[in-house]
Amino acid sequence: MKKLATIILALALMPAMNIFAQSKDKAVFKPYTPGYYQNIIMKDVRAVQQRLHPKKRAKKFIMDQSGMQLPNKIADYKDHTYWHTPTISQGNTGTCWCFSTTSFFESEEHRLFKRDVDLSRMYTVYWEYVEKAKGFVESRGTSRFSEGSEANAVTRDYKKYGVVPRSVYNGLKDGRKFYSHAGMMKEMKTYLLSVKKTNAWNEAEVVATIKAIMNRYMGTPPTLFTYGGVHYTPESFLKDYLKLNMDDYVNVLSYEQKPFWQQVEYQVPDNWWHSKTYYNVPLKVFMAIMNHAIESGYTMSIGGDVSEPGFSHTTNTALIPDFDIPAAYINDNARQFRFSNRTTTDDHGMHMIGYMKDKNGRMW
Repeated sequence: MKKLATIILALALMPAMNIFAQSKDKAVFKPYTPGYYQNIIMKDVRAVQQRLHPKKRAKKFIMDQSGMQLPNKIADYKDHTYWHTPTISQGNTGTCWCFSTTSFFESEEHRLFKRDVDLSRMYTVYWEYVEKAKGFVESRGTSRFSEGSEANAVTRDYKKYGVVPRSVYNGLKDGRKFYSHAGMMKEMKTYLLSVKKTNAWNEAEVVATIKAIMNRYMGTPPTLFTYGGVHYTPESFLKDYLKLNMDDYVNVLSYEQKPFWQQVEYQVPDNWWHSKTYYNVPLKVFMAIMNHAIESGYTMSIGGDVSEPGFSHTTNTALIPDFDIPAAYINDNARQFRFSNRTTTDDHGMHMIGYMKDKNGRMW
């Protein structure tokens, strides 16, 4: 009887066991959602840590411009501001040399032909990186490969590769609103270091690899496009539409480490190809050239130093504080002294588009 009861019980359990065996639990990948621990407990932990051990904010020694009457309103320059395209952000890139000089050529197009044009910055940046890759191979890895360059790189690249409108190639991918080349530069530098380490100095292969990296991050630049209903190549767009002659533009600098009244090399890291096309003139002549040009209706692409203590990002005003050196004391020797000890350099390219004179006759 007991054996029979056991058999009956086993038979009774079988349907239930079969049901459970047929019903399989499932698992899926779901985005992790922070819960009570992260949102409440850890939030309190972080708040207490911040209160007990506040992070020290970095400080920079700069000129105190508070309370000063500064000519930092756009309206102050309305009588002598020349045509220019609205400011375009270079984002998180070191390509000020291209943004400022491209803006300059847009102003030149308007000055010469009364045409408003918006040119691609990233087309030029793309080909400048190609040139840098070639320089890296030619120098067997001693040439500088970075985001920086100089204004005359734009004229050199225009001559060789032409230029395109920004509407045709803007170099932004993946829904970006601002430029960022950190990831791209890291990948290109890592590759070039491997080339140097293995002595794989095949220029064609190196250039092809650098292009492939940039194509993923920036997109492939066009070789043929339509603008205003006309077909152009980048080269024909420069020649037939813009009609800007790159040989009409010169580079001027002023320092004593090279002879005056000659074309010399500008000895800064961003002049990575060691261009020797700079006319070196005394400081008074340099300032006279710049003042005459801006007063005569020309804009300029200039290299400035925004790390100086008199430059304020808060007031957008650059002054020469007397605790540094009184402005009246700046001469050729003082300028060279600052170049030699590296307190002055060119760390930012800018487009000078206008000027004003205050009641004391000082030009800004």
